[in-house]
Amino acid sequence: MKKKAILRETITCNTVIIGTGAAGYNAADSLWALGQKDIVIVTENRYWGTSRNAGSDKQTYYKLSLCGSEGDSPRQLAQTFIQGGAMDGDIALCEAALSVPSFFKLIGLGVPFPKNRYGEYVGYKTDHDPFSRGTSVGPYTSKMMTEKLEASVLAKGIPLHDHVLATKLVVVDNQVCGILCLDLKKLAEDSIEFLYYKAKNIIFATGGPAGIYKESVYPENHFGSSGLAFAEGVAGRNLTEWQYGLASVSPRWNVSGSYMQVLPRFISTDSNGDDEREFLYDYFSDRTQLLHNVFMKGYQWPFDVNKIKNGSSLIDILVFLEQKKGRKVFLDFRFNPGKQESLDYASLPQESREYLLQAGICYGNPYERLKKLNKPAIELYSDKGVDLASEPLQIALCAQHNNGGLAVDLWWETNITGVFAAGEASGTHGIYRPGGSALNESQVGSLRAAEYIAEKRKGEPPASTQADHIIRAELDVADQIQVQEHGSIHEMFCTFTSTMSTVASAFRERESMHHHLTAVKDTLKTFPEGITIDTIADLGLFYRFRTILYTQLMYLSAFIDYAEQVGISRGGALYYNEKGSIPYDYFPSDLRYCLSDTTNTNIQEIVLSDFDCNITWREPHPIPDEPIFFENVWSAFRENGNIG
Repeated sequence: MKKKAILRETITCNTVIIGTGAAGYNAADSLWALGQKDIVIVTENRYWGTSRNAGSDKQTYYKLSLCGSEGDSPRQLAQTFIQGGAMDGDIALCEAALSVPSFFKLIGLGVPFPKNRYGEYVGYKTDHDPFSRGTSVGPYTSKMMTEKLEASVLAKGIPLHDHVLATKLVVVDNQVCGILCLDLKKLAEDSIEFLYYKAKNIIFATGGPAGIYKESVYPENHFGSSGLAFAEGVAGRNLTEWQYGLASVSPRWNVSGSYMQVLPRFISTDSNGDDEREFLYDYFSDRTQLLHNVFMKGYQWPFDVNKIKNGSSLIDILVFLEQKKGRKVFLDFRFNPGKQESLDYASLPQESREYLLQAGICYGNPYERLKKLNKPAIELYSDKGVDLASEPLQIALCAQHNNGGLAVDLWWETNITGVFAAGEASGTHGIYRPGGSALNESQVGSLRAAEYIAEKRKGEPPASTQADHIIRAELDVADQIQVQEHGSIHEMFCTFTSTMSTVASAFRERESMHHHLTAVKDTLKTFPEGITIDTIADLGLFYRFRTILYTQLMYLSAFIDYAEQVGISRGGALYYNEKGSIPYDYFPSDLRYCLSDTTNTNIQEIVLSDFDCNITWREPHPIPDEPIFFENVWSAFRENGNIG
């Protein structure tokens, strides 16, 4: 017989940080350094998440340029941010101004960003970057950041509650009261025990909403928790703006940069692994152009609707179309394209030709070129049990990063008092962003939230009898869940995430999204009716599923509104438009789309209310142009640190 759910303990503190990635650890570390030590970190599993378990061939950290003779400044960096479209200038300036202090904090903690013999921290150009602002420590930049920040947090003795799953954000009168969490360790004992963290402030450092998609390059152990905030009225911003790109299926990893620049072979097979074909040759009469597009896919990794016609994103679509035929797609580093003994490098366009010449890799097969160009990119896969020298690598077009998220202000606080968001959970970026800027934001956003809390949000959490009623109702939900053999939760989870990948990822069609949105709403309105679990151990999946449904509701509503109000494809999403065109005869009719010479750069904001969404559009805030008179700034700084 299933035990009744209980509230085992109430823990009172000033601030709870949810998440143990680069943003969460930096929030806790910064709060402690600023004197706010009444804090607790909660996490489903401290070794899970995107910061610790994701990367690329050379994972970029983006910051103000600190090398060479190119002039740079916070306002120039902010201008680069807003040029991506649909980003607020005041937030852009914050991310730019705190870029250098955040970067040097990481260096002080031991992250070995490279510098030259004179002490200049060198950089390189990344996507959407007019300067050489990118830097890296290799494939695992964010992992190393997380580990160094974690060591700093643990050395301070900051409380960290592991194996605790956040299940309900408790909000009363537009003000946070706390967060209800499930003790996952107790599930093994068939015991359903909750902890209530009564707090004045909650920081969501929970990463992007990875769990809404099945086709995803996010780590398999990362789901996201934004739905907890959305369900209680926290606004979303720019939810439409995603990055999708080619990634390996197992392990989940971006095949960007070097993986494409060494010109691998694209092959497909039937579902049994037979009938191997180099399918790209069906679409390119000019083999030189094919090779150049593959090369450029390394620089221009995210899918971009403006790079479909005669561009590198055509490769993404051709992979997608091949998958739609029920075929598996692979990168093959064992042979040159066309199984040619050698490639005609001299006939390549200038950009790809000069790069390959300067890199000294105009020889051999793709594996040999990759070994010379970026050996750690090979070791990354061999560490995960994949030998690129002897086997092809299965790939797919996958969700990788959400530029939008929870809507925040200058201090990374949401529209619900006391609820903050940092890292990918926060929606500070727009249509495009420079590669690596999300890692910069993870440090800047968490620091800004910590500064505001330490100065303006001190003290005890509010008392509320209504909060007690909310908690009791949640315990009742847990008691209603039915345990039975062959429960429905696993199949439902798979169905809803698979459908989301099919109808609402890089290719979006309004009617299909409407149909899925109806299914999401119907399931939530009767929740938890019709949902059964195999064992008590599945209770964590049950709550993740509910969170994902709320997240899908918000994102689908945002996508549909964009399709109806704008309808022009932009950024990483192709919206079907019956009045549009298809650039190639072999495109199916459901890829008919429109582009505009002047991209709509307005910001969409969305709030959930009783299973329906209130959606507004506005122009981005400009970069602040306030007078900077030293004595005035200094005077205010002495009073309150210019916080607020």
